[in-house]
Amino acid sequence: MDVEIPHTLGREEVRRRLRANSHRIGDNIPGGMADVQTNWPSEDRMTMSINAMGQMLSGHVDIEDSKVIFHMVLPPALGFLQPMIDAAIRDQGHKMLEAPKD
Repeated sequence: MDVEIPHTLGREEVRRRLRANSHRIGDNIPGGMADVQTNWPSEDRMTMSINAMGQMLSGHVDIEDSKVIFHMVLPPALGFLQPMIDAAIRDQGHKMLEAPKD
């Protein structure tokens, strides 16, 4: 599934904010027991794996000039949750692009 979040920040600022806010990825996962791992294989791609409630989700975030694209691979057992996951990604995606709070 792909979720696009528009931005007007420039790629470097998006990278900075994603790095500063990536700890927030698990904030919308029920139970607060999510293990989230992120990595930057290239300057415009952040990969992530999320282990929560006995399920593993994997995906990546691609940074483009005017949008950020969250691409998630859902296990078949979670396919019915796609609308809820889409909404959570949109909410968290916007929060991750906010200026970091010092």
